[in-house]
Amino acid sequence: MALQWLSLVGTIWLQSISATNSNFPAYSSQLKFLLSLSQLQLNNLAFASDAGKLFGFVSGIASVYLPLWIVLLIGSTLGFIGYGVQYLFLLSNKASSLPYYVVFLLTVLAGNSICWINTVCYVIAIQNFPFDRQLAVGLSTSYQGLSAKIYSDVVDMVFNSLSSMQRARSYLLLNCILPLVVCLIASPLIRVTKTPRSRRLSGGFLIIFAITIFTGAYAVITSLGSRNTLCPPSGVLIGICVFLVAPLVVPLMEKIRERMENKCLIRSNGKRVCDESIMGEENRGVVNEHGAKDEGLFVVEDEEEMGWKIMVKRLNFWLYFFVYMFGATIGMVYLNNLGQIVESRGSSKTSSLVSLASSFGFFGRIFPCLLDYHISRVKYKVSRPALIAVMMIPMTVSFFLLLNNNNLCLYISTATIGICTGAITSISVSTTAELFGAKNFGVNHNIVVANIPIGSLVFGNMAALLYRQQAFANDHGKCMGIKCYQTSFIIWGFLCFLGTFLAIILHLRSKKT
Repeated sequence: MALQWLSLVGTIWLQSISATNSNFPAYSSQLKFLLSLSQLQLNNLAFASDAGKLFGFVSGIASVYLPLWIVLLIGSTLGFIGYGVQYLFLLSNKASSLPYYVVFLLTVLAGNSICWINTVCYVIAIQNFPFDRQLAVGLSTSYQGLSAKIYSDVVDMVFNSLSSMQRARSYLLLNCILPLVVCLIASPLIRVTKTPRSRRLSGGFLIIFAITIFTGAYAVITSLGSRNTLCPPSGVLIGICVFLVAPLVVPLMEKIRERMENKCLIRSNGKRVCDESIMGEENRGVVNEHGAKDEGLFVVEDEEEMGWKIMVKRLNFWLYFFVYMFGATIGMVYLNNLGQIVESRGSSKTSSLVSLASSFGFFGRIFPCLLDYHISRVKYKVSRPALIAVMMIPMTVSFFLLLNNNNLCLYISTATIGICTGAITSISVSTTAELFGAKNFGVNHNIVVANIPIGSLVFGNMAALLYRQQAFANDHGKCMGIKCYQTSFIIWGFLCFLGTFLAIILHLRSKKT
């Protein structure tokens, strides 16, 4: 049992640094200048990072045939190469000699590395906690929402005295090194455990819940405080590190409990026996061969297992595909454009807004598992598509709220889009397993998230073209004012509304099946 919890702690560490593309808005404007890019080319780089997900199925296949620690190291190595080569060219001031297509391909490679790390984390959470799947997935993936904040805090502490252009290079350096270092640390912990028991692990989850909530609250408070220098960068980063180490208390407590139980074992007639009260506790939560348990314990639901060839022929798949595209993907496109959006409004608070979106995204990712934890203790069950529909409603409102030029509306909308995008991303992991089974999850889910690069290309380029159209009237080639993204916000808002409608249809269809 201790190894189960240790593997979950490992996935928490991995997820906290895996979303290297989430800090792109913090340095995109500087990268645009360093590489002499147009707005359209910059948006294509944001797409390139997501385009790595088109090849994410490779990591799913690899997770079936290779040890997970090897899959993990492959992913971190791809990111090391993708970001490292870009950093070296910028460091040597030879960025202008680096062809654009090379930068594009390196960004695709770096983006693909995220899929390998995420696949390992999903497989560990699903296989090691089959009866608490949403809880394990939600807890671990929630930390992915902290990635942008962690990278921003490191830059603020270590590279704060550098110019904005040098800070842009530092983000690439961190994206290159930090995932590789954490993967090397976490790889010994990443393993699928074969446990004979299947009980609900409520005690450990309650402790991690508490730690996670305090971590998220700390992240939000320090994100808001950093705007008026209430929190020194070094103190903020140390606090985050303490909160990341804190979940180790659960496997430590489990190890102590196991040792205490072993002490009660005695030898009688050459056999090891234990006190009946402990045997009763151990047998509690054991699932029989039919997936049922006596005395009111939960029943394991049978899921329809299907491969990707069958999955893509189902109407539910395509409904789900476009629900994700018109929800979480549009949210990610907005966050990818956040740097330019903030600049167009005449603000210099890009880093603060990126950190704010990251922190609220953290809470968004943990919300579904908190809800699932409480719902699992009552008779009623809320379908995943219904939860997605609920989260897309405030997201739709936020895009229309952005039509107001007030900075307060910008902060409120960014926080709301961050929390809803995080929630949908977290819910989608369990939705894929719920709709199409867990056996082929590694491949199936990577096919589902292929909508992200497609949506990023279509919606991101649309926003870039509209931006460029408005910028033609400006001699400096920059667009300033609410008009720069006004049409984009309207289109994104209506698409999000359409996604809500599709999610309701998927909910009704999944209820029938």
